[in-house]
This record gives sequence, C-alpha cells and structure tokens, in this order.
Amino acid sequence: TMVKRKMLTHYFGLITDQRQSTKIKHKLTSILFIAVVATLANCDSWVAIEDFANDRIDFFKKYLTLPYGIPSHDTLQRVFEWIDPKEFRSSFMKWIEEISASLNGSVIAIDGKTICGARNTAEEKSAIHIVSAWASKYRIVIGQVKTAEKSNEITAIPELLKLLDINGCIVTTDAMGCQKNIVKAIVDKNSDYVLALKGNQKLFYEEVKEYLDDAVETDFKDIPYNYTKTVDKGHGRNEEREYYITENINWLSTRSEWKNLKSIGIAIRKSEEKGKITVEKRYYISSLPADAVKFSNAVRKHWGIESMHWVLDVVFNEDSNRTRKEHSPENLSLLRKFALNILRNIETEKPMTGPRKRAKAMTNQDFLDSIVKHTFLGVVQI
Repeated sequence: TMVKRKMLTHYFGLITDQRQSTKIKHKLTSILFIAVVATLANCDSWVAIEDFANDRIDFFKKYLTLPYGIPSHDTLQRVFEWIDPKEFRSSFMKWIEEISASLNGSVIAIDGKTICGARNTAEEKSAIHIVSAWASKYRIVIGQVKTAEKSNEITAIPELLKLLDINGCIVTTDAMGCQKNIVKAIVDKNSDYVLALKGNQKLFYEEVKEYLDDAVETDFKDIPYNYTKTVDKGHGRNEEREYYITENINWLSTRSEWKNLKSIGIAIRKSEEKGKITVEKRYYISSLPADAVKFSNAVRKHWGIESMHWVLDVVFNEDSNRTRKEHSPENLSLLRKFALNILRNIETEKPMTGPRKRAKAMTNQDFLDSIVKHTFLGVVQI
C-alpha cells in the first residue's frame, strides 16, 4: 500500500532561518536537502558536499529550485554554525515520530560519545559530548542532547528522556546512567529500565555484586531465579553468555530509594580465542520481573548504540572532523544521524553494509534517486 506522509523537507521548514533576509540567495530547506543527500553519498566535509552537488547539479535541480546554483562550502558552513540546534533537533525528532510509528516494546539504549575532533585547543575548549538515544526496534537514533563533558551525562539523560515518546519501552544505559534521578525519569515516562551497575554506586554495587557472585557460586541455592544462555561461534572465537536474574531483593538496604526496582541480574561472558579464555561479569538493576530472556535481550540490544558510535566514527569519520565553531559540531552530529537513519532504513536486494550503501549512493545516481524518493518525497510503501 502506498501512503502519503510529510516530506522530510517539511520538517526542515520548521527551522528558523537566522540569516539577514536581504542577503539570502539559497533557501534554507535547499541547503539542508543538499547537505543530507551529500552526507548520505560519502561526503564528510563542506568542500566535498559543494563539489558533489556541483557535479550533480542536474540531479538536484529535479528536486530543488536553484536560481543561484549550488551554495558554496562557506555558505554551507555558516548555515550550520547559525542553525539553532534545539530547532534542528526538534525537526529531526518530529520526522522520527512519523517514520517510526510506535516504539512500544522497543529497547531504548542511551549512551554518550565525545566528538574528539571538535576540541578547540587554541581556546582550551573541551571536546563536545553528545548523549544519544537509540531505538532497537527500527535501529535508528531517536534523539540527542549536547553536554560540555562526559560527567554531565547524569544531567543530560533526564533532559533527553523528557524529549522522547517512549511509553512502554525498556531503557538501558551504561553505569554512568545508573542514578536515582534517572531511574525516576524513566519510570515517569511509563518505561522500564535495565541499567548497568558499577563502582560509581560503591556500596550498592558491592552489595549486589557480592550477593550475585555468591548465588552463582552456590547455583542459587534457596534463591528463586530465572536463567538463559546464548552461544556464538565464529572467526576462531567461541563466546558463551549466561544471564541470571532474581526478584529476591528484600535484603537490599537501599532498594526503596530506586523507583520501581524489581530485580537484579548478572551477565557472564566467557570468551575463548586461540586457547585463551576470558571471563567478564556485569551487574544490572531492573524494573522488570525476573525474565532472563527479556533481560538478556535488553543487555544485548544496548550494544546497538555502541555499534552506532562505531559507524559514526568508521563510516562517517566523525572523530576526525575538525569543525568546532559555534553550533557546528552539534548540528553536524545530527546531520550524520539523519543520514545514518536513512541508510539503515533503505532496503537493498542483497544485504549491504553502511560503507557500501554510501559508496553506491555516491557513484550510482539511480540508487541515490531511489533513496531521495523514499525519504524526501512523502510517499512510502507499507
């Protein structure tokens, strides 16, 4: 069935153009269209975007009115310095709401990433840190907020949660996000949580760790629990993961301070490669009942956001990007996420990796045309 939906450029139209009206030659929606399409097609700098668009000006003229041709790289750069990141983020999230339908039941992984290239050593400014939310159901980014540094994730996560429509989801974070105020913010959004627990919650962590280590050692003697196991083999490595979860937490001295706390769990990863065995244990708190399959699914899905960070570095060269003026780093981070979400949701006859899709979009105009029609023109097949 073909259904109409709002064009991506409709959401670009919600962003205020901060330029002086007498000097405007290129429409803001055209600049954003060119930037997203070129970023999809392997362009990682303003000069590359300008060159790519000039080489394909006839292609862009099919979709845009370009009375002054393609904007220069300086114009592109200035626009991304000026755009209000909150408005850009709002347009992004409104678009996500439309393309993702209901997130109910999805694992929402929240994690931060420092953009190393955006450090300004001359002014001694630290690199910016972006906290993102990733929806496993659609394998897309659904929102982000900027913080000054990694330690500020604790305040950034509740701010991000307020922006998200995550009713009925399961939120996961690494240990940095294991805070009472974050737990409350998740529960207030009618969501569950599975949060990694480490030494930043020293006494709480020690209590849970000692209890679960002893329980595993004694095969959970007299302790009700749920268990599941996964085994992965390949590339000369065997990996076995065991998940134990229990609702037996009445003994926990601080349990009432953590809203809706219902269970604690341990994930044990045993990896064997070239005869060497490594064992890693991770501990979790959760508002979910003791269902090991659900628990293991949430833990595994959290790696999705770590793979997204890898993609942004390796496929989009995020860490080597030196853009650091004004709002550029934050807006560029979101621009790459527009492109990443689009690439993730483009079906190809044979499975293709992100780098291959980007390379094909750069060299194959028919492929790029199909992406643009699917993403920008407001008609989608469901």
